[in-house]
Amino acid sequence: MARPQLTVVGSINLDLVVRSERLPRPGETLTGARFARVPGGKGANQAVAAARLGAQVRLVGCVGRDELAEEALAGLREAGVEERWLVSEAPTGVALITVDAEGETTIVVAPGANADLRPEDVDLGDADAVLCQQEIPADTVARVAELAPRFFLNAAPARAGAPPAELTVVNRLEFEALGARRALVCLTLGAEGAVLLEDGEEVARAEPPAVHAVDGTAAGDAFTACLVVSLVEGRAREEALRRACAAGAFAVSRFGAQTSLPTAEEVDALL
Repeated sequence: MARPQLTVVGSINLDLVVRSERLPRPGETLTGARFARVPGGKGANQAVAAARLGAQVRLVGCVGRDELAEEALAGLREAGVEERWLVSEAPTGVALITVDAEGETTIVVAPGANADLRPEDVDLGDADAVLCQQEIPADTVARVAELAPRFFLNAAPARAGAPPAELTVVNRLEFEALGARRALVCLTLGAEGAVLLEDGEEVARAEPPAVHAVDGTAAGDAFTACLVVSLVEGRAREEALRRACAAGAFAVSRFGAQTSLPTAEEVDALL
């Protein structure tokens, strides 16, 4: 099977993660938690995931000149992702994440340099396909959609006006914000798996293998990357969806964002 060439255009963050027995209620202070700094950002996570799954990957993104940038880029470099990221005067993006004992999360993102990734910065190279998310400016996402030979979109976080794509991946909340009916949509359903909708009609469905939930932070990124890589490799939709559900489940069973992303061999073993 030919190794797909994938360009990812998206965010690069440093995740500041607190692990607690439960999530705090509004106005409540909890103590006794554990803290970690982990490379993250939807763009970087999906680029690392795709590289571990066997794709040749470049990432177009943006970081600051601050001390956080090197930490945020460490996982990309370790995974062998081609260095195409830019440097901004704005601070490197940060995500503040709380994870409870069941793997549930709350996430607040300060985009920082990610907001400085402009349409004129986009260099897709010789990609077979391009994957984008919505943690970068909307006009940049729109430009990527115009240039990409095959355009895949993870329409997260939710916002109106997402451009058309060969495949759009969304959760329930993002599906509501998506607007007009799309040719092909993958709706993720958490522990219930995922469903492919073509022109609004279900054409495939898959459930994840059972795992012990540790941290759901990058489960959607593992799922999206595996689905896209599998489709670009030429796998059937049903097989691609099953593999994506397994990749998401594997990520849930490990701590952290990029630290939890599986290889192709680990996905196969879980299946």
